[in-house]
Amino acid sequence: MLDTFLVTCEHGGNLIPAPYRSLFRGYRALLETHRGYDFGALVMARALARAFDARIKTATTSRLLVDLNRSIGHPRLFSDATGGAPKGVREQIVAQYYRPYRTEVEDFVRQSLSRGKRVIHISSHSFTPELDGKVRTADVGLLYDPRRRAEAALAARWKASLASAAPELRVRRNYPYAGKGDGLTSYLRKHFPRSAYVGIELEVNQRIVVDGGRAWASLRGAVIESLRAACTASVRNRRKRIEALYEVK
Repeated sequence: MLDTFLVTCEHGGNLIPAPYRSLFRGYRALLETHRGYDFGALVMARALARAFDARIKTATTSRLLVDLNRSIGHPRLFSDATGGAPKGVREQIVAQYYRPYRTEVEDFVRQSLSRGKRVIHISSHSFTPELDGKVRTADVGLLYDPRRRAEAALAARWKASLASAAPELRVRRNYPYAGKGDGLTSYLRKHFPRSAYVGIELEVNQRIVVDGGRAWASLRGAVIESLRAACTASVRNRRKRIEALYEVK
């Protein structure tokens, strides 16, 4: 089974469409913070998509309008700004911005599988360096479901490759969030077999993004090259397993 790459970015911007701006009176300043969008996630997503010739799907509307990385019914699907809006308004937001995004991503995975391809999905995110007074102790996080062997193996190889390429980076798995928690990747895992769908959420510390300059550019390069090395190793290992199955004793 050949691999095809999908890159998504659910929190790429902080735009509020004109019909809903009145809901954000008193919340405008919040849009510029990490609660409004994931700093740098869109830049990283585009760099990954170019490097891997991947299908890319991104959103530049704010997560405070509707969070594309949450399931319908999740208490944080809507923010304080939109959660109190009339039901009809919330349904309209879901119909205009949430469902088309999720449907397009799901359809791509389904179509790829029907063509005999395994999908490697990288969902690009970033995290605030400090939350509720607690400093996050990582530069890069790789989130996955440890119950899915292919995801665990890819995350382990990616972490090892990153450590080799950029030993100064602090790379942690399933940090600062649990990879099996609610999100787009966890939704897709419920609908597609573990042998055909591999979903990893990439989390980058926003401190590096805000500092910018050479460190931010170097991080993007290291993430890309280490993922390439990890995937190459994955293909090599799969080929060896197939050859072993058909080896004539």
